[in-house]
Amino acid sequence: MPQKTAVQTAVFFYANDMLAQIKSPEDIKKLSQKELRQLADEIRRTIIDTVGKNGGHLASNLGIVELTIALHKVFSSPKDAIVFDVSHQCYAHKLLTGRFEEFSSLRQGGGISGFTKECESEHDFFDNGHASTSISQALGLLKAREIQGVDGKVIAVIGDGALTGGLAYEGLLNAGRDAKNLIVVLNDNQMSISPSEGSLSRYLSSLTMSIQYQSVRRAIDKIVSKLPGSRFFQKFIFRFKRGLKGLLLSENMFVDFGFEYAGPLNGHDIKEMEKVFERVKKLKKPVVVHVITKKGKGYSPAEDNPELFHGIGPFNIADGSMEKFDAESFTENFSRSIVRLANENQRLVAITAAMAKGTGLAAFARHYPQRFFDVGIAEEHAVTFAAGLAKGGLLPVVCIYSTFIQRAIDQIIHDICLPNLRAIFVFDRSGAVPNDGETHQGIFDIALLKSVPNLSMLAPASAKELDLCLDWAAKAKGAVAIRYPKKSCPSELAAFSEPLIEGRGVLVKAEEFAPSLSVLEGTEGKKAKRVLIAATGSMFSEVLVAARSLLLQGASADIYNLRFLKPFDFDAFYSICKDYDALVIVEDAIKQGGFAEELEAFVQSKGFRAVQVLAFGQKFPAQGSREQILENAFLSPNDIQRAALGLLNQIKSGE
Repeated sequence: MPQKTAVQTAVFFYANDMLAQIKSPEDIKKLSQKELRQLADEIRRTIIDTVGKNGGHLASNLGIVELTIALHKVFSSPKDAIVFDVSHQCYAHKLLTGRFEEFSSLRQGGGISGFTKECESEHDFFDNGHASTSISQALGLLKAREIQGVDGKVIAVIGDGALTGGLAYEGLLNAGRDAKNLIVVLNDNQMSISPSEGSLSRYLSSLTMSIQYQSVRRAIDKIVSKLPGSRFFQKFIFRFKRGLKGLLLSENMFVDFGFEYAGPLNGHDIKEMEKVFERVKKLKKPVVVHVITKKGKGYSPAEDNPELFHGIGPFNIADGSMEKFDAESFTENFSRSIVRLANENQRLVAITAAMAKGTGLAAFARHYPQRFFDVGIAEEHAVTFAAGLAKGGLLPVVCIYSTFIQRAIDQIIHDICLPNLRAIFVFDRSGAVPNDGETHQGIFDIALLKSVPNLSMLAPASAKELDLCLDWAAKAKGAVAIRYPKKSCPSELAAFSEPLIEGRGVLVKAEEFAPSLSVLEGTEGKKAKRVLIAATGSMFSEVLVAARSLLLQGASADIYNLRFLKPFDFDAFYSICKDYDALVIVEDAIKQGGFAEELEAFVQSKGFRAVQVLAFGQKFPAQGSREQILENAFLSPNDIQRAALGLLNQIKSGE
């Protein structure tokens, strides 16, 4: 017998004959249970095929297929608004709301988003990319509708991982008062990105044990419904069931918050969920519907390793294997370096917010489990928790994606920097972030934190520089933030190994990065005009391409890798800059309030006029590859080269 593939082992797939006919959620309301199960299979096949080619969030989307079908079968979107938390698990929703034909463009430049997006469909109510927001958003939307006399339910679909964020509880506490048309669907798969941690995970696990209550309750309902005159028993039965629930399930925080509670339900049984949703739909009070799903459902590699298949690049569908790259990424290098530092410093501890694997801390967790803390999707808590660790004499390393650290700016300022505590912040995914769109770009960290006292900021350009930056940060007196991109490290140059000097970068001359192209004389025997390109470390690869192109065109170009963004030795930089004819400053972050803008103002105050800043403008970058994002922001190698030549031509024409 031939060996089955991972997909065949998990489920038998049909052709997409049914899915292709779905133009809106109304089209599924007339389908039978058998047809709905076939539809679920087709949705899974489509998701696996598309994510296999484009990359994306696989495990979470495979786990929520039946739940999404049941929601759209019972409720009438957009009259009934469905708000997905984080919304990375909205692929089935997109396929059921008329986007099947565009689905192959998922996460590609100019294609549909991997998250809900208002401009795509009337069925998408928010551009969601950060966790724990859905309950507050849904409550606000519901109240707006009530004030304007608009009917309909509002359903917040939130995972157990997102429920670890404090914002979710703020929403729950507020909603439990009088949100009579709010339904919170708790999609419990016992994971966020990494396996869920802490008391909430244990609490939800205890709720799932109440299945014995659900079984007994359904049996009682069935018996009572067959008794003559059973209506007279309703009050007695209701009290009996409440007492039974108290016996089998001693407490329920959702009930304490003011919600009715239903569940736990089998999140892969459409019929069971449909029945409960029909009942819940009639209630005029806030309800939590607790649904148990399996992340990666229907695709064995994702079922076996849901963390790996949470957010993934293109992969081989037959066996789930991924392409291996020779070049080490910044994240991989950090992973090795932090383990080395922990071995050297017994007081070093590491903290992350539900992304041990994504930040490279999984290896640290294996080596030093007692010194590793995954606090769940709770960035604010992560930082303030780090403050307590620092006050207690430890050296906390807080590793969080740049886009998510935005949620903890107040904690960095108030809890770490104000008391001048020692801590290291590692901002992975800084700068341009491919494919995930506007919500995930790491372009605001510099402007948000550059002005904060007692905080240093470093931007390494290579693996070696990242090692040097971490070593420096481990010995620094105050807080240090280190930012690096989601990309492979460039080839090492000798300049990258030069020791760090506080506030100073390193000059990389053309003779080092392009010895065969370095220009000493112009075409007419005159000394070539010289341009210096100063850049944040994440942009070194693009700057290098631009500098080599300039050399080919007869312009002498050197690179100044900034290393330090704060503190910065402006006078030392100008002592180098003044020997050049032109200066281009490249920053992979927002221009307004950023570092490049400050450096430009400084050199101009010294009388240096031939300077231009290239940075992100005042708009959120659209999804695409890193190259597309940089090109759209005028930060591509061609744009850098063009800016340099423009300055040199202005100088030449003015002579």
